[in-house]
Amino acid sequence: MDIFQQIQQPISKELELCRNMLSDSMSHSNPLLDKALKMIGARNGKMMRPILTLLIARLYGEIDEKALHSACAYEAFHTASLVHDDVVDESEQRRGTQSLNYSSGNKVAVLVGDYILSLALKHISMTGIPRLVSIMSEAANRLSDGELLQLYNVNSRSIKEETYYKIIRNKTAALFSACAQSGAISKNVSEDEISKAGLLGEYIGICFQIRDDIFDYTNDNIGKPTGNDMKEGKLTLPVIYALNNASNDEISLIAQRVKDRVASQEEIAKLVDFTKENKGIEYAISSMKSYADKAKDIIMEYPDNDVRESLLAYVDYVVGRSY
Repeated sequence: MDIFQQIQQPISKELELCRNMLSDSMSHSNPLLDKALKMIGARNGKMMRPILTLLIARLYGEIDEKALHSACAYEAFHTASLVHDDVVDESEQRRGTQSLNYSSGNKVAVLVGDYILSLALKHISMTGIPRLVSIMSEAANRLSDGELLQLYNVNSRSIKEETYYKIIRNKTAALFSACAQSGAISKNVSEDEISKAGLLGEYIGICFQIRDDIFDYTNDNIGKPTGNDMKEGKLTLPVIYALNNASNDEISLIAQRVKDRVASQEEIAKLVDFTKENKGIEYAISSMKSYADKAKDIIMEYPDNDVRESLLAYVDYVVGRSY
Protein backbone atom coordinates (compact mmCIF):
# COMPACT_ATOMS: atom_id res chain seq x y z
CA MET A 1 0.00 0.00 0.00
CA ASP A 2 1.52 3.34 -1.06
CA ILE A 3 1.12 6.50 0.99
CA PHE A 4 -1.81 7.84 -1.03
CA GLN A 5 -3.69 4.56 -0.67
CA GLN A 6 -3.03 4.68 3.07
CA ILE A 7 -4.46 8.19 3.25
CA GLN A 8 -7.68 7.15 1.51
CA GLN A 9 -8.14 3.75 3.18
CA PRO A 10 -10.55 4.77 6.00
CA ILE A 11 -12.75 6.76 3.58
CA SER A 12 -12.32 4.88 0.29
CA LYS A 13 -16.03 4.12 -0.22
CA GLU A 14 -17.13 7.62 0.70
CA LEU A 15 -14.48 9.20 -1.51
CA GLU A 16 -15.75 7.16 -4.45
CA LEU A 17 -19.28 8.36 -3.69
CA CYS A 18 -17.95 11.91 -3.69
CA ARG A 19 -16.24 11.38 -7.05
CA ASN A 20 -19.47 10.04 -8.52
CA MET A 21 -21.49 12.94 -7.15
CA LEU A 22 -19.05 15.39 -8.69
CA SER A 23 -18.99 13.52 -11.99
CA ASP A 24 -22.78 13.71 -12.17
CA SER A 25 -22.58 17.44 -11.44
CA MET A 26 -19.95 18.04 -14.12
CA SER A 27 -22.23 17.37 -17.08
CA HIS A 28 -24.80 19.57 -18.80
CA SER A 29 -27.19 19.65 -21.74
CA ASN A 30 -25.55 22.86 -23.00
CA PRO A 31 -22.91 21.57 -25.48
CA LEU A 32 -20.39 24.35 -24.85
CA LEU A 33 -20.66 24.05 -21.07
CA ASP A 34 -20.60 20.25 -21.18
CA LYS A 35 -17.45 20.21 -23.31
CA ALA A 36 -15.69 22.58 -20.91
CA LEU A 37 -16.82 20.62 -17.85
CA LYS A 38 -15.62 17.35 -19.39
CA MET A 39 -12.25 18.92 -20.18
CA ILE A 40 -11.85 20.09 -16.59
CA GLY A 41 -13.12 16.81 -15.14
CA ALA A 42 -10.57 14.81 -17.15
CA ARG A 43 -7.69 16.36 -15.21
CA ASN A 44 -8.19 13.89 -12.34
CA GLY A 45 -6.95 15.92 -9.40
CA LYS A 46 -5.93 14.26 -6.16
CA MET A 47 -8.98 15.66 -4.32
CA MET A 48 -6.84 16.66 -1.35
CA ARG A 49 -9.44 19.04 0.07
CA PRO A 50 -12.43 16.66 0.08
CA ILE A 51 -10.18 13.94 1.48
CA LEU A 52 -9.36 16.21 4.42
CA THR A 53 -13.05 16.98 4.98
CA LEU A 54 -13.96 13.29 4.96
CA LEU A 55 -11.09 12.23 7.21
CA ILE A 56 -11.98 14.83 9.83
CA ALA A 57 -15.62 13.76 9.72
CA ARG A 58 -14.58 10.12 10.00
CA LEU A 59 -12.72 10.90 13.22
CA TYR A 60 -16.09 11.44 14.88
CA GLY A 61 -18.10 8.56 13.42
CA GLU A 62 -19.72 7.48 10.19
CA ILE A 63 -19.66 9.82 7.20
CA ASP A 64 -23.15 11.04 6.34
CA GLU A 65 -24.70 13.06 3.52
CA LYS A 66 -23.75 16.34 5.18
CA ALA A 67 -20.04 15.46 5.12
CA LEU A 68 -20.29 14.13 1.55
CA HIS A 69 -21.92 17.29 0.25
CA SER A 70 -19.34 19.39 2.13
CA ALA A 71 -16.51 17.42 0.51
CA CYS A 72 -18.03 17.82 -2.96
CA ALA A 73 -18.58 21.51 -2.35
CA TYR A 74 -14.92 22.15 -1.58
CA GLU A 75 -13.64 20.21 -4.58
CA ALA A 76 -15.97 22.22 -6.82
CA PHE A 77 -14.94 25.44 -5.06
CA HIS A 78 -11.27 24.63 -5.55
CA THR A 79 -11.82 23.70 -9.21
CA ALA A 80 -13.64 26.97 -9.88
CA SER A 81 -10.80 28.92 -8.26
CA LEU A 82 -8.26 27.21 -10.53
CA VAL A 83 -10.26 28.11 -13.65
CA HIS A 84 -10.44 31.73 -12.53
CA ASP A 85 -6.75 31.76 -11.50
CA ASP A 86 -5.74 30.68 -14.99
CA VAL A 87 -7.59 33.66 -16.44
CA VAL A 88 -5.98 36.09 -13.98
CA ASP A 89 -2.50 34.60 -14.49
CA GLU A 90 -2.97 34.24 -18.28
CA SER A 91 -1.86 30.61 -17.91
CA GLU A 92 -1.65 28.37 -20.94
CA GLN A 93 -1.48 25.09 -19.03
CA ARG A 94 -3.08 23.41 -16.03
CA ARG A 95 -1.73 20.04 -14.83
CA GLY A 96 0.11 19.48 -18.08
CA THR A 97 -2.85 20.16 -20.39
CA GLN A 98 -4.22 23.27 -22.05
CA SER A 99 -6.01 25.60 -19.67
CA LEU A 100 -9.63 26.38 -20.46
CA ASN A 101 -8.93 30.07 -21.01
CA TYR A 102 -6.21 29.18 -23.53
CA SER A 103 -8.34 26.68 -25.47
CA SER A 104 -11.72 28.44 -25.27
CA GLY A 105 -11.02 32.05 -24.33
CA ASN A 106 -11.41 34.13 -21.19
CA LYS A 107 -15.16 34.68 -21.56
CA VAL A 108 -15.90 30.96 -21.58
CA ALA A 109 -13.42 30.29 -18.76
CA VAL A 110 -14.89 32.95 -16.46
CA LEU A 111 -18.46 31.77 -17.06
CA VAL A 112 -17.57 28.11 -16.62
CA GLY A 113 -15.69 28.96 -13.44
CA ASP A 114 -18.80 30.77 -12.22
CA TYR A 115 -20.92 27.73 -13.04
CA ILE A 116 -18.65 25.38 -11.10
CA LEU A 117 -18.70 27.80 -8.17
CA SER A 118 -22.50 27.61 -8.28
CA LEU A 119 -22.17 23.81 -7.97
CA ALA A 120 -20.10 24.34 -4.83
CA LEU A 121 -22.82 26.57 -3.39
CA LYS A 122 -25.46 24.00 -4.33
CA HIS A 123 -23.63 21.18 -2.54
CA ILE A 124 -22.92 23.19 0.60
CA SER A 125 -26.55 24.32 0.78
CA MET A 126 -27.67 20.68 0.53
CA THR A 127 -26.05 20.03 3.92
CA GLY A 128 -28.89 21.99 5.49
CA ILE A 129 -26.43 23.55 7.96
CA PRO A 130 -26.31 27.38 7.74
CA ARG A 131 -22.94 27.50 9.50
CA LEU A 132 -21.34 25.45 6.73
CA VAL A 133 -22.57 28.01 4.21
CA SER A 134 -21.01 30.75 6.35
CA ILE A 135 -17.70 28.87 6.58
CA MET A 136 -17.53 28.55 2.78
CA SER A 137 -18.50 32.20 2.31
CA GLU A 138 -15.69 33.29 4.63
CA ALA A 139 -13.22 31.06 2.78
CA ALA A 140 -14.28 32.63 -0.53
CA ASN A 141 -13.87 36.09 0.98
CA ARG A 142 -10.38 35.30 2.25
CA LEU A 143 -9.31 33.66 -1.02
CA SER A 144 -10.27 36.76 -3.01
CA ASP A 145 -8.55 38.97 -0.45
CA GLY A 146 -5.39 36.88 -0.72
CA GLU A 147 -5.35 36.99 -4.50
CA LEU A 148 -5.88 40.75 -4.53
CA LEU A 149 -3.17 41.24 -1.92
CA GLN A 150 -0.84 39.20 -4.10
CA LEU A 151 -1.61 41.43 -7.09
CA TYR A 152 -1.07 44.54 -4.95
CA ASN A 153 2.19 43.12 -3.61
CA VAL A 154 3.53 42.64 -7.15
CA ASN A 155 3.37 46.42 -7.53
CA SER A 156 4.90 47.10 -4.12
CA ARG A 157 8.59 47.81 -3.60
CA SER A 158 8.73 45.88 -0.33
CA ILE A 159 9.75 42.23 -0.12
CA LYS A 160 8.57 40.90 3.25
CA GLU A 161 8.13 37.39 4.59
CA GLU A 162 5.24 38.66 6.70
CA THR A 163 3.32 39.68 3.57
CA TYR A 164 4.04 36.32 1.94
CA TYR A 165 2.47 34.45 4.86
CA LYS A 166 -0.54 36.77 4.92
CA ILE A 167 -1.13 36.01 1.24
CA ILE A 168 -0.85 32.24 1.52
CA ARG A 169 -2.92 32.08 4.70
CA ASN A 170 -5.75 33.68 2.76
CA LYS A 171 -5.38 32.29 -0.74
CA THR A 172 -4.55 28.68 0.20
CA ALA A 173 -4.61 27.87 3.91
CA ALA A 174 -8.08 29.36 4.47
CA LEU A 175 -9.60 26.79 2.13
CA PHE A 176 -7.90 23.83 3.82
CA SER A 177 -8.99 25.23 7.17
CA ALA A 178 -12.59 25.52 5.96
CA CYS A 179 -12.51 21.93 4.67
CA ALA A 180 -11.35 20.60 8.02
CA GLN A 181 -13.81 22.73 10.00
CA SER A 182 -16.66 21.57 7.76
CA GLY A 183 -15.82 17.93 8.39
CA ALA A 184 -16.01 18.58 12.12
CA ILE A 185 -19.17 20.71 11.94
CA SER A 186 -20.94 18.03 9.90
CA LYS A 187 -20.62 15.74 12.95
CA ASN A 188 -21.93 18.33 15.43
CA VAL A 189 -18.84 18.29 17.66
CA SER A 190 -17.72 20.86 20.25
CA GLU A 191 -16.37 24.31 19.41
CA ASP A 192 -12.96 23.25 20.69
CA GLU A 193 -12.87 20.36 18.22
CA ILE A 194 -13.99 22.61 15.36
CA SER A 195 -11.27 25.15 16.20
CA LYS A 196 -8.67 22.40 16.42
CA ALA A 197 -9.69 21.06 13.02
CA GLY A 198 -9.51 24.57 11.54
CA LEU A 199 -6.01 25.13 12.86
CA LEU A 200 -4.90 21.73 11.55
CA GLY A 201 -6.26 22.64 8.13
CA GLU A 202 -4.49 26.00 8.20
CA TYR A 203 -1.12 24.41 8.99
CA ILE A 204 -1.62 21.85 6.23
CA GLY A 205 -2.56 24.59 3.76
CA ILE A 206 0.56 26.59 4.58
CA CYS A 207 2.68 23.48 4.00
CA PHE A 208 0.86 22.85 0.73
CA GLN A 209 1.54 26.34 -0.64
CA ILE A 210 5.19 26.44 0.45
CA ARG A 211 5.73 23.09 -1.30
CA ASP A 212 4.07 24.48 -4.44
CA ASP A 213 6.34 27.52 -4.29
CA ILE A 214 9.46 25.39 -3.87
CA PHE A 215 8.58 23.61 -7.12
CA ASP A 216 9.12 26.90 -8.95
CA TYR A 217 12.83 26.72 -8.14
CA THR A 218 13.49 23.01 -8.40
CA ASN A 219 11.25 21.19 -10.86
CA ASP A 220 10.19 21.72 -14.46
CA ASN A 221 8.24 18.49 -14.89
CA ILE A 222 4.95 19.37 -13.19
CA GLY A 223 3.35 21.52 -15.87
CA LYS A 224 4.88 24.60 -14.26
CA PRO A 225 8.23 25.73 -15.73
CA THR A 226 10.98 26.75 -13.32
CA GLY A 227 10.74 30.48 -12.59
CA ASN A 228 7.11 30.64 -13.71
CA ASP A 229 5.99 32.52 -10.59
CA MET A 230 8.68 35.11 -11.26
CA LYS A 231 7.39 35.56 -14.80
CA GLU A 232 4.11 36.59 -13.19
CA GLY A 233 5.88 39.05 -10.89
CA LYS A 234 5.59 36.86 -7.79
CA LEU A 235 8.40 36.50 -5.27
CA THR A 236 7.81 33.59 -2.91
CA LEU A 237 9.40 32.34 0.31
CA PRO A 238 12.71 30.89 -1.04
CA VAL A 239 13.73 34.07 -2.87
CA ILE A 240 12.33 36.37 -0.18
CA TYR A 241 14.62 34.71 2.35
CA ALA A 242 17.64 34.88 0.03
CA LEU A 243 17.07 38.55 -0.80
CA ASN A 244 16.64 39.53 2.85
CA ASN A 245 19.68 37.60 4.05
CA ALA A 246 22.29 38.15 1.33
CA SER A 247 22.96 41.68 0.13
CA ASN A 248 23.49 42.02 -3.62
CA ASP A 249 22.59 45.23 -5.42
CA GLU A 250 22.41 43.64 -8.86
CA ILE A 251 20.11 40.87 -7.65
CA SER A 252 17.94 43.36 -5.75
CA LEU A 253 17.49 45.30 -8.98
CA ILE A 254 16.54 42.10 -10.81
CA ALA A 255 14.00 41.32 -8.09
CA GLN A 256 12.33 44.68 -8.65
CA ARG A 257 12.35 44.05 -12.42
CA VAL A 258 10.63 40.73 -11.71
CA LYS A 259 7.94 42.53 -9.71
CA ASP A 260 7.57 44.99 -12.59
CA ARG A 261 7.22 41.98 -14.95
CA VAL A 262 9.98 43.25 -17.22
CA ALA A 263 12.77 40.82 -16.23
CA SER A 264 14.31 38.75 -19.00
CA GLN A 265 14.52 34.96 -18.87
CA GLU A 266 18.25 35.29 -18.20
CA GLU A 267 17.60 37.61 -15.26
CA ILE A 268 15.01 35.24 -13.84
CA ALA A 269 17.47 32.35 -14.17
CA LYS A 270 20.07 34.43 -12.32
CA LEU A 271 17.61 35.14 -9.51
CA VAL A 272 16.72 31.45 -9.27
CA ASP A 273 20.42 30.57 -9.04
CA PHE A 274 20.94 33.27 -6.40
CA THR A 275 18.08 31.79 -4.38
CA LYS A 276 19.62 28.32 -4.51
CA GLU A 277 23.12 29.57 -3.67
CA ASN A 278 21.86 31.47 -0.63
CA LYS A 279 19.90 28.62 0.92
CA GLY A 280 16.46 29.94 0.05
CA ILE A 281 15.16 26.48 -0.75
CA GLU A 282 16.59 24.96 2.42
CA TYR A 283 14.96 27.71 4.45
CA ALA A 284 11.57 27.18 2.78
CA ILE A 285 11.78 23.42 3.36
CA SER A 286 12.65 24.01 7.00
CA SER A 287 9.72 26.41 7.40
CA MET A 288 7.37 23.95 5.72
CA LYS A 289 8.48 21.13 8.00
CA SER A 290 7.98 23.33 11.04
CA TYR A 291 4.33 23.81 10.10
CA ALA A 292 4.07 20.09 9.32
CA ASP A 293 5.29 19.34 12.85
CA LYS A 294 2.62 21.67 14.25
CA ALA A 295 -0.01 19.86 12.20
CA LYS A 296 1.20 16.48 13.46
CA ASP A 297 1.14 17.69 17.05
CA ILE A 298 -2.58 18.39 16.63
CA ILE A 299 -3.19 15.06 14.91
CA MET A 300 -1.53 13.20 17.79
CA GLU A 301 -4.24 14.57 20.10
CA TYR A 302 -6.80 12.43 18.24
CA PRO A 303 -7.51 8.77 19.20
CA ASP A 304 -4.96 6.20 18.06
CA ASN A 305 -6.68 4.61 15.06
CA ASP A 306 -6.46 4.25 11.28
CA VAL A 307 -7.90 7.72 10.69
CA ARG A 308 -5.15 9.33 12.76
CA GLU A 309 -2.56 7.35 10.79
CA SER A 310 -4.13 8.52 7.54
CA LEU A 311 -3.98 12.14 8.69
CA LEU A 312 -0.29 11.75 9.58
CA ALA A 313 0.31 10.22 6.14
CA TYR A 314 -1.66 13.10 4.60
CA VAL A 315 0.77 15.62 6.10
CA ASP A 316 3.77 13.55 4.96
CA TYR A 317 2.33 13.42 1.47
CA VAL A 318 1.79 17.19 1.32
CA VAL A 319 5.38 18.00 2.30
CA GLY A 320 6.95 15.20 0.26
CA ARG A 321 4.94 15.33 -2.96
CA SER A 322 6.71 15.78 -6.26
CA TYR A 323 3.79 17.53 -8.03
